[in-house]
Amino acid sequence: MPMLTLDDLGVVRSVDVEGGAVTVTITPTYSGCPAIEAMRDDIRARLSEAGYPRVEVRTVLSPAWSTDWISATGLRKLAEHGIAPPDRVGPRPTGPVPLTLTAPSTVVRCPRCGSPATEELSRFGPTACTALRRCTACREPFEHVKGI
Repeated sequence: MPMLTLDDLGVVRSVDVEGGAVTVTITPTYSGCPAIEAMRDDIRARLSEAGYPRVEVRTVLSPAWSTDWISATGLRKLAEHGIAPPDRVGPRPTGPVPLTLTAPSTVVRCPRCGSPATEELSRFGPTACTALRRCTACREPFEHVKGI
């Protein structure tokens, strides 16, 4: 999603500068994210271009990334580019997890016309973190970032 920075996406956890060395800690959107190497390479290249001779990119998987980490700017940019942003998930309960065998009902508003009348075409879009949907009001297809 070229309209988002890694900071917009909530992937950057911390940036520590000590002398001429920079350590950036990131959490990928999921542990098997195929873009993780591209993210690391981009961070190293940009910081090297900015004059930092030593760049280390660390990956941490705990706590796991959540769509709640996407910034307000990131959510706005997604919608502006025709991708329905995820709803906020909020804190997760602790203890036993109730099991339901039906998928939860999700209202996803069309990022083009704002209608809540949308339908899921495919649970998976071009990436595992998106779904393909269509607005039944304006008939336009769009991607939706799934909330996790």
